[in-house]
Amino acid sequence: MKKKYKILIHAAFWIYMFNQILLSVVMLTGKDYDPFSEVTIYPLTSFITFYSFYFTYGLFFTRKNKLYPVLLLIAVVVILIPFRIGLEYLFWKYIGYSHMKPPESLVIDKSWWFNSLRLVTVYGIYALLIQLAIGWFETQKLRTELMLEKQSGELALLRSQINPHFLFNTLNNIYSLVYKKSEDAPEAVMKMSSIMRYMLYDATTDNVLLEKEIEYLKSFIELEKLRIRHKDFVELHISGNVEGRTIAPMLLIPFVENAFKHGSKSVESPGILINLSIGPQQIMFDVSNHVRKNPTITKDQVGGIGLTNIRRRLNLLYPGKHKLEISTSEEMYIVQLILWI
Repeated sequence: MKKKYKILIHAAFWIYMFNQILLSVVMLTGKDYDPFSEVTIYPLTSFITFYSFYFTYGLFFTRKNKLYPVLLLIAVVVILIPFRIGLEYLFWKYIGYSHMKPPESLVIDKSWWFNSLRLVTVYGIYALLIQLAIGWFETQKLRTELMLEKQSGELALLRSQINPHFLFNTLNNIYSLVYKKSEDAPEAVMKMSSIMRYMLYDATTDNVLLEKEIEYLKSFIELEKLRIRHKDFVELHISGNVEGRTIAPMLLIPFVENAFKHGSKSVESPGILINLSIGPQQIMFDVSNHVRKNPTITKDQVGGIGLTNIRRRLNLLYPGKHKLEISTSEEMYIVQLILWI
């Protein structure tokens, strides 16, 4: 907790306590009572009592060995009671009470000891409650910071798992084009350069412009289409206003990559259908592909690698603000993602 918030908590506590003291002054005025002593010596002794306990309790949070704080706490209790009585006695004898009664009439009796014990106990409890409250807030803040660090680490790990997989496949595609001396090889290198620029500079931030993510998606699709005979094998439809909209980087590409990797290439066009719809408050992204006619491919393999990681990343980036549905049949594999942003 920041220092200024601690100061505010302490200030609020003392404003409340001084208000209680003033209230007692108003209620008791007119009796055999000295209001001057009530607003001077009592706040002073209460202040000393409160912070004697407060700083002693603080040692329980900072020291591993609890014996020293326990012994100090006992010493504080033993010292504070006679200290309060002595300080109050001197004050009333020479300053606050002498004009009302002769100093000889002051007697330290049982009621005085009992009242001092009561006040020490009360302010000790107040100090404990405030110390625990501040400690609880600081613990919650630390937990939140650790959770954010953990999430950042997980996101970095998930992102690092996506990049090498994509690069490996793309480099294989370019190598194949170069090996065949294809005229499409230079264009593929340029697309690869654009993708690398995006991954190295844009995708390192928490969010990117949606239009840049779409450009990245288009470049990836063009690279994949270079090794497919049917030029219309992939259909990409984009609707809505993308201007100014942002999204987590490389969030959409795994679904498209899995469609290429595990979808059937022997079907009539379109073999892969991609729809991206941008609304005022949500983004809808659908990817569907034909399933390979191969009995050895399991359902998990059809879904592609990294599905668990994709779900985890969505939960970290858009908690309660996304919906991911995956449906499969003998013919089709369909992914539907909705983001509320």
